[in-house]
Amino acid sequence: MKFIYDFLILFTETIALPLVGLFSKKLKKFSSGRKTLFKELTTANLIHQKIVWFHAASLGEYEQGLPIMQEILKEYPDYKLLVTFFSPSGYEVKKHNSIADYVFYLPLDTPKNAKKFIQLVQPELAVFIKYEIWPNFLTELKQHQIPSLLISGVFRSNQIYFKSYGKFLLNAVKSFNYLFVQNEESLQSLKENKVHNAMVSGDTRFDRVFLQTKMDNSLSFVQNFKNNLPCIVFGSTWPEGEEYISTYINETSHRVKYIIAPHQIHSEKINQLKNNIHKKVILYSEFKDQHIDLKEYDVLLLDTIGLLTKVYSEATIAYVGGAIGTTGLHNILEPAVFGAPLIIGNHFEKFPEAKILQKLEGLTAISNYREFKNELNTLVQNESFRTKKGQICKDFILSNTGATNKVMSYISREKLL
Repeated sequence: MKFIYDFLILFTETIALPLVGLFSKKLKKFSSGRKTLFKELTTANLIHQKIVWFHAASLGEYEQGLPIMQEILKEYPDYKLLVTFFSPSGYEVKKHNSIADYVFYLPLDTPKNAKKFIQLVQPELAVFIKYEIWPNFLTELKQHQIPSLLISGVFRSNQIYFKSYGKFLLNAVKSFNYLFVQNEESLQSLKENKVHNAMVSGDTRFDRVFLQTKMDNSLSFVQNFKNNLPCIVFGSTWPEGEEYISTYINETSHRVKYIIAPHQIHSEKINQLKNNIHKKVILYSEFKDQHIDLKEYDVLLLDTIGLLTKVYSEATIAYVGGAIGTTGLHNILEPAVFGAPLIIGNHFEKFPEAKILQKLEGLTAISNYREFKNELNTLVQNESFRTKKGQICKDFILSNTGATNKVMSYISREKLL
């Protein structure tokens, strides 16, 4: 199976990606962004520096790793951080805006690429985040006696690592010095397959979002827009949820402000959403460089990225997209930490934090427009009900912080740096 894996990765790198990239801008970035990688690594002259290497699939995983990156910089100031991304969506956002000293793409996981990358970087420590388990890179790290950690890992008994044909992937899992996993199910799945160098640390995302509450989250334009009225924030929305949202806004007569942050911000989709709403709507791009009195508008449509986390701090109620359809639920922890009661769709099987918050009654999952409308109306009209649910969300975040301290204690105890 390892031979087939290596062949497929090599085929993807040399043939599939260049061909598909002709028809897909995203995949073209994925391929072209790696063309000069080894030249850039050589120019950076990393082998004469003390490097801690973090690898994230995309932006969400980067945010998971961020609390540990911050602690390493604080505790070990002589070290430099190198972050690699698998996807363009993470790399493009963070290549010029990261606490890391170096940001690169990760080359595809061929034996040749892994060998060359490790030779050029020679990190003191490698930290992989959540699902990022790449056999050839882990093999090279082990051969060079470079310690490696997996943080915020998630494992389930039905994953390929635990199938008869996935033994080479299980060996990759076993090659980590230590695995910090999010929950007991993950730990049990590992133990059943004779992986004992692991512990339940929790999810570093809780530490990340808690840190956000200590930052300056004020956005004057949001406060101006709200005008001291309740505000419903619809975050990371997708078309299937936007149908509910536009219908609700058009039907309701509540004295409430609405902020919508679509996941896709192509002008065509933004304009279509705007046209579906019959109340006074303004786009962020329409006022960002002008002085406009936003109090006169009912709906603020964010056709930009990077503001949603701060916008959540002003949410009276938050809807988080991705779970009405099959896209995948977006981050519910970001609004939860600010005490916003949550509404999501009912497809969240792979999101344990959503299951727990639903059980605690801080979150409501809806399966149709009627449920969506009824839950919003109840939250808008019943302040004590709203406050109670919001406090449940806030307490849930606080009770789950601490994963970063567990990882840092291990690094210190084992003298990895």
